[in-house]
Amino acid sequence: MIDLAGTTVRDDGAVEGAFVDALRTVGALRDGRADEELLRVVRSTMGMSKIAVFRDMLEEEGRAQSANAAFEDAYARRVLAGDVDALPGAEDALRELREDGIRIALTTGFSAATRDLLIESLGWANLVDLALSPDSQLRGRPAPDLVLGALIRLQVDDVRAVAVAGDSVNDLLCGHRAGASIVAGVLSGAHDRESLAAAPHTHLLDSISELPALIRHRAAVALP
Repeated sequence: MIDLAGTTVRDDGAVEGAFVDALRTVGALRDGRADEELLRVVRSTMGMSKIAVFRDMLEEEGRAQSANAAFEDAYARRVLAGDVDALPGAEDALRELREDGIRIALTTGFSAATRDLLIESLGWANLVDLALSPDSQLRGRPAPDLVLGALIRLQVDDVRAVAVAGDSVNDLLCGHRAGASIVAGVLSGAHDRESLAAAPHTHLLDSISELPALIRHRAAVALP
C-alpha cells in the first residue's frame, strides 16, 4: 500500500497551497493570509482525509464541505497546470513491484475524483491494481481502514504480507494499526526524519525507489 502525494508524487507545496486557497475561499484566514501556526496544523494533518481535516478545523459542516470543494478545485488546477509530477524513481518502483508479482494499492487522503485525476495525469492507471480514498465505509488515516480495505479487495490472505509506505506520521500509524509487516516512512515529503522516526515504523527510506529491494529482501529472509 503506497501513498501518493509526497511519497510517489512530488508535492512542492501543492497540497499546502490548495489548503490555504480553500480556507481563504471560506473566509477562514485572518487578513486572507495563512500564519505559521495554521500551516503547522495543515502539515501535521498530511495523509489524512481532507474533508475530515476541514471538519475539525471549521466545525460547521456547511463550511467544511465548501472548503473541501474549494480544495479539490485548487488542487485539480495545479494537476492540470502540470505543477504535480512523479518523484524520481517512483514509476520505476511501481514497475519493479509489478514485475515481482506484487499487487499494488495506492492510498490517499484525497477524494476519489482528485485521486483518479492525479493517477490519470501520471499515466499510472495500468501500473496499479487498486486505488483507495476515504469514503462513507472507510475512515481516513490514521485509522487502519484504507490498508484493511485494500487487503480485502485484493484478496490478500494475511496482513503480514502487506507493506505500507508513506511520507507522513499518519501513513505510518495507519500501517502499524493494520498490522502490516513492513511500515516504511519515506523521507521525500511532508514529515522529516525525526517525526517519522518517532512514529511506529519498521524502516525509513530516502526514496520510494528503495521499496522493491526491501520487499525482495524481506521475502528472501522469510523463506524456509
